[in-house]
Amino acid sequence: MEKANNSYWLKTRKFFNDIHLWAGLISGLVVFVVCLTGTIYVYNSEIRELGANHLYKVDYQKGLGKITPEAAIEKVRQQSQGAVTTILIEESKKRPYQITVREEGSQSRFGTIYYVDPYKGTILGNSNEHNSAAEFMGYLFSLHRWLLLDKIENPLIGELSNRTLGSYITGAATILFTLGVITGMVIWFPQRVRNFRQGLKVKFGKSWKRTNHDLHNTLAFYSCIILFLMGVTGPFWSYPWYREGLQKTLGTYKPRVGQGPGPGNPSAGQGRRGQQAPSTGKESELPLSIFEYISSADAVLDYPGNYRISLPQGGGKNLNIQKSKIGFFAPAASDRVVLDMETADLTEKDIFREKPFNVRVSSSIKALHVGDVYGQFSKFLYFLSCLIATSLPVTGTLIWINKLKKKRARKKVRPVSQIKTMKI
Repeated sequence: MEKANNSYWLKTRKFFNDIHLWAGLISGLVVFVVCLTGTIYVYNSEIRELGANHLYKVDYQKGLGKITPEAAIEKVRQQSQGAVTTILIEESKKRPYQITVREEGSQSRFGTIYYVDPYKGTILGNSNEHNSAAEFMGYLFSLHRWLLLDKIENPLIGELSNRTLGSYITGAATILFTLGVITGMVIWFPQRVRNFRQGLKVKFGKSWKRTNHDLHNTLAFYSCIILFLMGVTGPFWSYPWYREGLQKTLGTYKPRVGQGPGPGNPSAGQGRRGQQAPSTGKESELPLSIFEYISSADAVLDYPGNYRISLPQGGGKNLNIQKSKIGFFAPAASDRVVLDMETADLTEKDIFREKPFNVRVSSSIKALHVGDVYGQFSKFLYFLSCLIATSLPVTGTLIWINKLKKKRARKKVRPVSQIKTMKI
């Protein structure tokens, strides 16, 4: 009976090993590029800010008061041509007001962000300024999502756009990568429980082949959950059928109306802290101060955090405030309240933690993919996991090459049974 079980396990393991091998070999090069760029892109926001540090940090002196958000907005109105759509007010005393303006004729989907010193009232600059770090991250994102094919003007295949082609390639490679993660876990799991601990250690000092084998298996095991989350969410922006299938699986699918998130939209499906496309038109005048609206929001959202206030456009009567927590372990999801513009009374609230689990997962697809789930804590874990994922195609290929060499060596050695005895 035990022999039969062993035989069945060996056949099952070989089947999954073959899938794991070919999925890795076919997608290896693309996965290496996608994971390498993804490792760096985990800290996209931080790198962009480093490239324009003067926009994001202000000098703070104790006892120095801030100008009102209305005064900052007025400063921006005098310099820009367009409607103010949002203002970001952060909890940190060393951060500027960030005011988004939708200017007529602007090519930006999200408008122009003006950075205002809250103490001096001076405009530090805007998001249209040249930023070498932001330009680098833009190319990095293009390599990650489309393999830089979007930089080629003429279509390479028929009428299919190069951006779509690149998205299909990275999406297919990510699906194979996810398949590799699943089959790899089956292969890793030992036949006997007593051998379990051996798969949790990397053995150094014996041979580089053994060390390479352990690096591939052990590091993949420790990061398998995050690797699975990255892999299963990746094709969300590559294939409409995959996006719909994932949403239907989560029970959150709704037919798209008009132009929605597609393969080229990196913020598709996030519903999180990310900036939303602003409305057009002239903003409505506020009868109360912004700090009064914030005070009303704090009655519902009683925790320290950052505020993103969307100003009513074209005669709107409600004010939308999003608030997100701060801290090393702070969840990235923001809560939202809608206030009556005349009285600051609460008309609607949307608390993320109160939503059903499937809705929270569905609205966190981007956060689950890039690691922006629990602040810097999850980002660090994703950085390490993505670095491990970058190494897997390399270590896996070396394991395959070493096995091929062993097979060739065995074929060259003649079995003893075939050696003829010499007659004396």
